Amino acid sequence: MFSVTVQSADFDVAAETKALTIANTQIGAVASFIGLVRGSEDTVRTMELEHYPGMTERALEAILAQAQTRWPLDAARIVHRFGRLEPGEQIVLVLTASRHREAALEACAFIMDYLKTQAPFWKKEDGPKGAKWVDARESDESATDRWSD
Repeated sequence: MFSVTVQSADFDVAAETKALTIANTQIGAVASFIGLVRGSEDTVRTMELEHYPGMTERALEAILAQAQTRWPLDAARIVHRFGRLEPGEQIVLVLTASRHREAALEACAFIMDYLKTQAPFWKKEDGPKGAKWVDARESDESATDRWSD
Protein backbone atom coordinates (compact mmCIF):
# COMPACT_ATOMS: atom_id res chain seq x y z
CA MET A 1 0.00 0.00 0.00
CA PHE A 2 1.40 3.35 -1.08
CA SER A 3 -0.95 6.25 -0.51
CA VAL A 4 -1.31 9.96 0.06
CA THR A 5 -4.17 11.84 1.71
CA VAL A 6 -4.57 15.59 2.12
CA GLN A 7 -7.34 16.36 4.59
CA SER A 8 -8.57 18.91 7.09
CA ALA A 9 -9.51 16.31 9.73
CA ASP A 10 -7.09 14.95 12.31
CA PHE A 11 -5.65 11.45 11.85
CA ASP A 12 -5.23 8.41 14.10
CA VAL A 13 -1.59 7.27 14.07
CA ALA A 14 -2.34 3.78 15.41
CA ALA A 15 -5.13 3.16 12.88
CA GLU A 16 -2.96 4.43 10.01
CA THR A 17 -0.07 2.19 11.07
CA LYS A 18 -2.29 -0.87 11.38
CA ALA A 19 -3.85 -0.25 7.96
CA LEU A 20 -0.37 0.06 6.44
CA THR A 21 0.94 -3.22 7.83
CA ILE A 22 -2.01 -5.56 8.36
CA ALA A 23 -1.87 -7.25 4.95
CA ASN A 24 1.91 -7.77 4.76
CA THR A 25 3.68 -10.05 7.23
CA GLN A 26 7.02 -9.51 5.42
CA ILE A 27 7.31 -6.03 6.91
CA GLY A 28 10.00 -5.99 9.59
CA ALA A 29 10.18 -2.27 10.33
CA VAL A 30 7.90 0.76 10.29
CA ALA A 31 9.37 4.23 10.65
CA SER A 32 7.14 7.17 11.43
CA PHE A 33 7.27 10.92 11.63
CA ILE A 34 4.46 12.89 13.25
CA GLY A 35 4.68 16.64 12.80
CA LEU A 36 2.98 18.93 15.30
CA VAL A 37 2.15 22.61 15.12
CA ARG A 38 4.57 24.53 17.35
CA GLY A 39 3.58 27.69 19.13
CA SER A 40 2.20 29.43 22.19
CA GLU A 41 0.42 32.65 23.08
CA ASP A 42 3.79 34.41 22.78
CA THR A 43 4.72 33.02 19.34
CA VAL A 44 2.19 31.23 17.12
CA ARG A 45 -1.45 31.17 18.13
CA THR A 46 -2.72 29.47 14.98
CA MET A 47 -1.40 28.25 11.65
CA GLU A 48 -3.36 28.27 8.42
CA LEU A 49 -2.30 25.87 5.65
CA GLU A 50 -3.56 26.34 2.12
CA HIS A 51 -3.04 24.13 -0.92
CA TYR A 52 -4.31 23.46 -4.44
CA PRO A 53 -6.34 20.23 -4.46
CA GLY A 54 -5.11 17.81 -7.09
CA MET A 55 -1.77 19.52 -7.56
CA THR A 56 -0.80 18.89 -3.94
CA GLU A 57 -1.68 15.19 -4.05
CA ARG A 58 0.29 14.73 -7.29
CA ALA A 59 3.35 16.41 -5.74
CA LEU A 60 3.16 14.19 -2.64
CA GLU A 61 2.71 11.10 -4.81
CA ALA A 62 5.84 12.10 -6.78
CA ILE A 63 7.84 12.38 -3.53
CA LEU A 64 6.58 8.94 -2.50
CA ALA A 65 7.54 7.51 -5.90
CA GLN A 66 11.08 8.91 -5.53
CA ALA A 67 11.40 7.18 -2.16
CA GLN A 68 10.23 3.90 -3.72
CA THR A 69 13.00 4.08 -6.33
CA ARG A 70 15.68 4.68 -3.67
CA TRP A 71 14.72 2.15 -0.97
CA PRO A 72 13.09 -1.31 -0.91
CA LEU A 73 9.81 -0.22 0.64
CA ASP A 74 6.85 -2.54 1.14
CA ALA A 75 4.45 0.28 1.97
CA ALA A 76 4.34 4.00 2.70
CA ARG A 77 1.72 6.53 3.70
CA ILE A 78 1.59 10.33 3.84
CA VAL A 79 -1.24 12.17 5.56
CA HIS A 80 -1.01 15.97 5.49
CA ARG A 81 -3.57 18.32 6.95
CA PHE A 82 -4.68 21.73 5.75
CA GLY A 83 -6.86 24.45 7.20
CA ARG A 84 -6.63 26.24 10.53
CA LEU A 85 -4.54 24.40 13.12
CA GLU A 86 -3.60 25.23 16.69
CA PRO A 87 -0.36 24.59 18.59
CA GLY A 88 -0.08 20.95 19.61
CA GLU A 89 -2.26 19.64 16.79
CA GLN A 90 -0.96 17.00 14.39
CA ILE A 91 -0.14 18.39 10.96
CA VAL A 92 1.63 15.59 9.06
CA LEU A 93 2.19 11.84 9.25
CA VAL A 94 4.79 9.91 7.28
CA LEU A 95 4.90 6.12 7.61
CA THR A 96 7.38 3.93 5.75
CA ALA A 97 7.55 0.15 5.96
CA SER A 98 10.26 -2.20 4.80
CA ARG A 99 11.71 -5.59 5.63
CA HIS A 100 14.61 -3.82 7.37
CA ARG A 101 14.85 -0.73 9.59
CA GLU A 102 17.55 1.16 7.67
CA ALA A 103 15.41 1.47 4.54
CA ALA A 104 12.33 2.46 6.55
CA LEU A 105 14.21 5.09 8.58
CA GLU A 106 16.05 6.63 5.64
CA ALA A 107 12.96 6.73 3.42
CA CYS A 108 10.93 8.37 6.19
CA ALA A 109 13.58 11.09 6.63
CA PHE A 110 13.83 11.60 2.86
CA ILE A 111 10.07 11.99 2.46
CA MET A 112 9.83 14.46 5.33
CA ASP A 113 12.76 16.54 4.04
CA TYR A 114 11.14 16.75 0.62
CA LEU A 115 7.72 17.55 2.07
CA LYS A 116 9.21 20.57 3.84
CA THR A 117 10.65 22.01 0.62
CA GLN A 118 8.74 20.53 -2.33
CA ALA A 119 5.14 20.11 -1.19
CA PRO A 120 2.89 22.92 -2.42
CA PHE A 121 1.49 24.12 0.89
CA TRP A 122 1.37 27.75 1.95
CA LYS A 123 1.62 28.48 5.68
CA LYS A 124 0.42 31.57 7.47
CA GLU A 125 1.14 31.94 11.16
CA ASP A 126 -0.90 34.21 13.40
CA GLY A 127 0.88 35.51 16.50
CA PRO A 128 0.93 38.48 18.85
CA LYS A 129 2.35 40.71 16.09
CA GLY A 130 -0.26 39.65 13.54
CA ALA A 131 -0.34 37.17 10.68
CA LYS A 132 2.56 36.43 8.33
CA TRP A 133 3.28 33.99 5.53
CA VAL A 134 6.12 31.55 6.31
CA ASP A 135 8.86 30.70 3.80
CA ALA A 136 10.95 27.53 3.78
CA ARG A 137 13.96 27.83 6.05
CA GLU A 138 17.55 27.51 4.83
CA SER A 139 17.97 24.53 7.18
CA ASP A 140 15.09 22.78 5.40
CA GLU A 141 16.75 23.35 2.02
CA SER A 142 20.05 22.00 3.40
CA ALA A 143 18.31 18.88 4.68
CA THR A 144 16.87 18.23 1.22
CA ASP A 145 20.25 18.81 -0.42
CA ARG A 146 21.77 15.88 1.48
CA TRP A 147 19.73 13.50 -0.71
CA SER A 148 21.16 14.80 -3.99
CA ASP A 149 23.06 12.19 -5.96
